[in-house]
Amino acid sequence: MKTISVHTPSASYPVVLGRGALARLGATVEALRRDGEVYLLSSRRVWRFWGRELLRRLRHVTRNRVILFDDRETAKNLATVEEICRKLAKSRADRQVLLIAAGGGVVGDVAGFIAASYLRGVRIVHVPTTLVAQVDSAIGGKTGVDLPEGKNLVGAFHQPEAVVADPVVLETLSARQFRSALYEVIKYGVIGDASLFRFLERKMERIVKMDYRALEFMIERCVRQKARVVKLDEREGGLRQVLNFGHTIGHALEALTGYSRFLHGEAVGWGMLGTTLIAVGLGRIDEGSAARIASLVVRCGELPALPSISPAALFSAIAGDKKARNGRVGWVIPCRIGAANIGVAVPDRLVEAAWRELPHFYAHAHREVTA
Repeated sequence: MKTISVHTPSASYPVVLGRGALARLGATVEALRRDGEVYLLSSRRVWRFWGRELLRRLRHVTRNRVILFDDRETAKNLATVEEICRKLAKSRADRQVLLIAAGGGVVGDVAGFIAASYLRGVRIVHVPTTLVAQVDSAIGGKTGVDLPEGKNLVGAFHQPEAVVADPVVLETLSARQFRSALYEVIKYGVIGDASLFRFLERKMERIVKMDYRALEFMIERCVRQKARVVKLDEREGGLRQVLNFGHTIGHALEALTGYSRFLHGEAVGWGMLGTTLIAVGLGRIDEGSAARIASLVVRCGELPALPSISPAALFSAIAGDKKARNGRVGWVIPCRIGAANIGVAVPDRLVEAAWRELPHFYAHAHREVTA
């Protein structure tokens, strides 16, 4: 078990990582509690598996103050935020309150936004229970909810007091949920850690089978990279944009399919493939490296098929992305395994060509892997 420190201009906090981290949750919260009440925010799905264990670990610091809410992407909205804030207000939760967010990315995003907003800011500890939350979304202080017009359009930056990430909780994930997060891990390898990428190439079969030693190494590498990026750019003014590799197309896919066809990581997987094709078209990355990225994406498992979406619809969804400026997005384009450029202008004709070629690119990679 390791503790990785995250330092940002607004706050510093530990990420307690590894098997046994959950057992230390009570001590971690006790050290942070002060005089306020402790509230557990989670979903019914997570609570079914981990509620009893969480209450056992927090028995000395909480009076069973638990708020459960829907953790589907379709419920990640302002109505859910208002409902939970009203429950806190009716319970007379004050500024000394400490929130514990136990769940995946939706729970963390919603609870984090509540922590940033309720009484103009209260403290929060994240206990991520999905792989994507452990390697990415629970770290760095980005919070937010969706609008019908797009994903994460309302939110705030609000750093947690601590993150407690135990890979043991990943055992209750479905195979699809677990594999979905691996695309975010591949992202880290592509944009900034060639050693991690090579590790994934060597160990992907062990990782898919949830080998703990491989998992802990992989999660640690992602957390350290995320910590480095947010230290240098807490509010996504520059370098932090590199973490959006694959997300420009990915977010568009999610929005265009009503957040019901793809898990987030699956949409990012398609987005990375599409962006890699764009990188080849721009001459930014060689075809051999592009093939390695596609092969590793395929080895995570079968992606849901792409829907029939016109280039015009895709462009419209991309223009509505929160990172767009005057309807144009600065793309994150890989230039080699382990490095990427940010803020790249991409001609619409090249995006359209990549979009049309994308199913064939994926099918070719799939044939190569399964041959």
